Amino acid sequence: MRLSTKGRYAVMAMTDLAKRQDQGDGRAVALAEIAARQQISLSYLEQLFARLRRKGLVKSARGPGGGYRLALDSEKTLISEIVLAVDEPLRATRCGMTKGGPKGCMAGGERCMTHDLWEEMGRQIHGYLASVSIADVLEGRLRPDSKSLEIAAE
Repeated sequence: MRLSTKGRYAVMAMTDLAKRQDQGDGRAVALAEIAARQQISLSYLEQLFARLRRKGLVKSARGPGGGYRLALDSEKTLISEIVLAVDEPLRATRCGMTKGGPKGCMAGGERCMTHDLWEEMGRQIHGYLASVSIADVLEGRLRPDSKSLEIAAE
């Protein structure tokens, strides 16, 4: 499974927003600032933030000093919500959906032999992203501690 630029850039920008918001005096953060720091096209960020705003993950402020703020605390903003808000599917199968239900990836609409494997992997990835907040990313709580590494090596 590969996360597209939409999902990656949205997470990068939201993490940048949270960091600047925490460091600042509570003022809104301009997208142009985020675009420059993260080296992401401003017009692309505008599209992503329109989706994030519609999903209630950010709030916008107009006028001088305008920009964006997180709608929720960074502890409550989950990575999975950001990825899903920009229409990034968290699926690892190539099977599609039809009006009649799921459609398999094989000729005639059957599911491939490895469908369940990829479907479960997609669920695991979604579960992981749903367990990680922006605050976790900012505070470096994603790295395994040395004790976990020692146990894994045994």
